[in-house]
Amino acid sequence: MARKIVVTGGKGGVGKTTVCANLGIALAKRSHRVLLMDLDIGLNNLDVVLQVEDKVVFDFVDVVENRCRPSQAYIQDGEFPTLYVMPSCHLAKRQISADQVKKVIGRLEDNFDYILLDCPAGIDSGFRRAIACADEAIVVVTPHLSSVRDADKTVGELVGNVVVSVVVNRVRGDLVASGEMLSAFEVFSLLGQTALGVIPENDDVNCNARQSKNGAFDMLAENLQTGNCRIYDCVSPYRGIFGKLKRKLKRNV
Repeated sequence: MARKIVVTGGKGGVGKTTVCANLGIALAKRSHRVLLMDLDIGLNNLDVVLQVEDKVVFDFVDVVENRCRPSQAYIQDGEFPTLYVMPSCHLAKRQISADQVKKVIGRLEDNFDYILLDCPAGIDSGFRRAIACADEAIVVVTPHLSSVRDADKTVGELVGNVVVSVVVNRVRGDLVASGEMLSAFEVFSLLGQTALGVIPENDDVNCNARQSKNGAFDMLAENLQTGNCRIYDCVSPYRGIFGKLKRKLKRNV
């Protein structure tokens, strides 16, 4: 029976899809069977992040509307054979209900260890449809007050319905060390939920959202699997005399 986890956040642009994709990759590297489902109908891009958009024949809405079997709508990753993605579509002719999503997941959950649901931004009907189909939620937030405030609203909608944990994304260790950015621990404290992991700001991820070699995502997958709370250290390299020099160099680049 799969663990059903929705990856959400308070606002767009915090990196939900990137976290969902790379967490799926990291879990697959640990030999888990992982299905990534794109529930962001209309603004979907999980297939683009995973670089399988040219392989899409059927999608999630086709399954709901009985135009294909579930196994025909998910695509196996070319690099990690235990990783699959079920894309969504750019337009649905009718509203998809939570019960319809649950039925699709029910037909699939015995085949996977993890089903990660990429949730649309905001807390409207798409968000409620996604969380109704999950037992756990990962809230992705960036270390900015506006993002934290929106994430807090999202947490308020989740608590009591699913088990909630938090990932702080796009942390710049140089700015945290100089006091110009909230630290991940300050964000965890403000939200008052379980700390799951920290992902540093990374130019490689910005240029290529799919990163199969990233220690922060590997640590995140380990925490999710084992229940540990090992936090990726983005700040220590920028402490001390040499760290101060690195901060100046980074600022001037």
